[in-house]
Amino acid sequence: MAKKHNSSLSTTHSARNLGFIFDEHLSFSDQISTLSQSCYYHIRQLRCIRPFLDFKIASNIATSTVHSKLDYCISLYYNLPKTQITHLQQIQNSLACHITPILHSLHWLKITERIEYKILLLTYKVLTTAQPYLHHLITVQPHRSTRSSSVVTLSHPPSLSSLRITDRSFRYASPRLWWNQLPASLQQPRAGLSILDSDLPTHTSSALSINSPLSSSITPSIFHSQLKTYLFHKSFPP
Repeated sequence: MAKKHNSSLSTTHSARNLGFIFDEHLSFSDQISTLSQSCYYHIRQLRCIRPFLDFKIASNIATSTVHSKLDYCISLYYNLPKTQITHLQQIQNSLACHITPILHSLHWLKITERIEYKILLLTYKVLTTAQPYLHHLITVQPHRSTRSSSVVTLSHPPSLSSLRITDRSFRYASPRLWWNQLPASLQQPRAGLSILDSDLPTHTSSALSINSPLSSSITPSIFHSQLKTYLFHKSFPP
């Protein structure tokens, strides 16, 4: 028989998991504070050597040393308070100023759109490859004999929780951002409705899983490109 040990566990305000800091309220304030310190350190280093770098090299260094940190687990920042997103945007703005005075000219998505981009790409991957850990979190709305149902939309889960943190989860964020709100140019038709496989290049039809609800009328690379263009116009309206 196993011995019983009287022991207590001490609580902590925050803990690091896979390099990301989670606090007890999931506000990510500690994560953003630590991230800011790291990013501004690299921005200061870049500022010192910027006069000796051309635009392309400076941009590559900025992407690898700072943007990579901003992008890490960026989907977790979805629906954070505006003040938190502003802190992240200020990091990107500061980084851009040390490469070019105009953020738009770098063709970087702003933080809010970068968050949406990551969630939408993850949703696309779930729909096309049946990811084992996320596939059960989203539900494709059943097909009905209406024009609007010719495209794939996702069902909104029931609001069973009064916790605001629930609205930030992938289960809620995915249908809110997915085809339910995407423009018509990105709304792919359901599989088998309007596109014949024989009319498509071989690599296109094989890019999607056989169980995917999406038509293979557009390759993943084209979808990614068009999605980024759409979100870029949201970041910088014409």
